[in-house]
Amino acid sequence: MDAKNNDNNDNNEIGKVTLIDEEGESTEFYVIGDLLLEDKTYVALEPVDNEDDEYVILRTETDENGDEILVTIDDDDEFDKAAAAFENEFMSEIDLDEVYGEKDDDEFETDGEEDSDSDGEDD
Repeated sequence: MDAKNNDNNDNNEIGKVTLIDEEGESTEFYVIGDLLLEDKTYVALEPVDNEDDEYVILRTETDENGDEILVTIDDDDEFDKAAAAFENEFMSEIDLDEVYGEKDDDEFETDGEEDSDSDGEDD
């Protein structure tokens, strides 16, 4: 599987790559992240047109020209280890505001000028 980088990822923004499969079809992916595990680098990618909240994990290798390429992980044990490592990484970085929706700041802030009788009763 070949990869072509569409965006510079110098400032830690989510980048995009286009992967071309063995049949010559190209698919665009967001780069979710990468990690080093047992001296190998793995990359998690989410299809741009993803409706299932699934992602792909590929291993990086260096080809005969010295270029970095992404390859499918054929070994089930290796894949399971990489998947578990990514799950641990992703779970530790979840922003609950994004998961459950951000609350309007006005719902929680009081500036001292709001009516303290918000229950509708008069003093």
